[in-house]
Amino acid sequence: MTLPHPSTAQITQPDGRVELRDDTAIRDSRFCNDELAPVPVQRRTWTTYNYAALWIGMAHNIPSYLLASGLIALGMNWAQALLTIALANLLVLIPMLFNSHAGTKYGIPYPVFVRAFYGVRGANLPALLRAFIACGWFGIQTWVGGEAIYVIAGKLFGSWWTNAPTVFGQPWTVWLAFAIFWVIQIVIIWRGMETVRWLENWAAPFVIVVAVVLLAWVVARAGGLGPILHQPTQLGWGGKFWAVFAPSLMGMIGFWSTLSLNMPDFTRFGGSQRQQAWGQVLGLPTTMSFFAILSIVITSGSAVIYGQAIWDPIQLAAKFDNPAAVILGLVTVMVATVSVNVAANVVSPSYDFSNAAPRLISRRTGALITGVIGVLIQPWRLVSDPHVYIYTWLGFYGGVFGSIAGVLIAGYWVVHRTELRLADLYRDEGAYWFTGGWNWRAVVATVVGGVLAVGGAYSAPGEGPFPAAGLIPVFKPLYDYGWAAGLVAGFVVFLVLSLPLSQRVGTPVRTATASATPVPED
Repeated sequence: MTLPHPSTAQITQPDGRVELRDDTAIRDSRFCNDELAPVPVQRRTWTTYNYAALWIGMAHNIPSYLLASGLIALGMNWAQALLTIALANLLVLIPMLFNSHAGTKYGIPYPVFVRAFYGVRGANLPALLRAFIACGWFGIQTWVGGEAIYVIAGKLFGSWWTNAPTVFGQPWTVWLAFAIFWVIQIVIIWRGMETVRWLENWAAPFVIVVAVVLLAWVVARAGGLGPILHQPTQLGWGGKFWAVFAPSLMGMIGFWSTLSLNMPDFTRFGGSQRQQAWGQVLGLPTTMSFFAILSIVITSGSAVIYGQAIWDPIQLAAKFDNPAAVILGLVTVMVATVSVNVAANVVSPSYDFSNAAPRLISRRTGALITGVIGVLIQPWRLVSDPHVYIYTWLGFYGGVFGSIAGVLIAGYWVVHRTELRLADLYRDEGAYWFTGGWNWRAVVATVVGGVLAVGGAYSAPGEGPFPAAGLIPVFKPLYDYGWAAGLVAGFVVFLVLSLPLSQRVGTPVRTATASATPVPED
């Protein structure tokens, strides 16, 4: 019988949160830096409001506003679009809450959490997959924010700004606005997580108030809710609707599938499991449903006021006669976009890139990498077509991330039974070193789940990059259910492959209580 080394002894608080008695040993590890180290319990101070505000701030953004319009463009009516979005957000909330638990319990970010299942080195596979998707989203949101700056400046500076000479198919002033918005976001994340929390806390109520005012104004000017609420569905409620509903539902889930993985990046600061869980339950599904309603009603009003349905809120704001109203509307768009982009698409990949080389890449350096890749990915092309946006972009990566979510849920809740050896997450030759730092079981489960989820990726002729028969024709029927197929396959395959290890790695770790000495380990 031996005593655990005092530098690695875990302390369990009465509420179940765990920290190291002394983190000196892991601080010297090549797999640790200040951003990746566990957050001490005394610094885990985020409340229910902080998490609700985080989700309100992240959900109120232009791409989520455009989700409803994309579904309408595919032939749904307002009720079908709202049903699809609301159901998707209830479904994605489930794995999100499952994966959030570890962040609050151990104070660790997503790339450290996945080390328990993929290995200390193997964690870079799911972490970098998540990071590169975030780079794409960062680029999309930055493009949207840059458009808002461009329109505001056009109202202030006149035709010389809006009619500037073109560069790569756009006025050079568009690219300047894009660059300005890029810099604003990098500066915010450079200042740290407390600045992010501050931004989310005040941005959330501001965006809601302005959005409700805009809704009231549009309805009043339109003399009612407008024609869209009364238009019949082009799909009906039969086979045509269900053929569009399934891939659209997976696309809507894919919209937040990234956050369903990396919520530990935020819940590591949680004051308790109850606070983070209730904050997310109150913040995500309600806000996304409300914003979908807002999108549909405002757009229906624009059809009455201007004779055409204007789905892009930036273009709608540009039509206001009052310059102050234009500026207020577009400043709100900018605040909402910064709010989601910094939280969802810069914080997480900055951790993920840092995890790849902790001694070389800090959170700040990771943020810069995110920003550069976000430009190189050419985000303006991704949002130009709802088929590409929903089916190709959201649907494809959502299926891959479903398989990763399945591995994490199976590993944390079934194999490990929520008990992790905190210090070993930062060590070579520890419990999570496996073979050369990789756990082949998780890799196989991810590949199998990913192939089943997106191997049958297909596009209608002329509407996407995939062959009509599917990349792998036998898997084509699964592609419409890609996220669900990936999650189930990843869960089952990892669990089956891990059964021989479950008794060894699943044995609960005996730790010290907050007021007791370390418990001896056999």
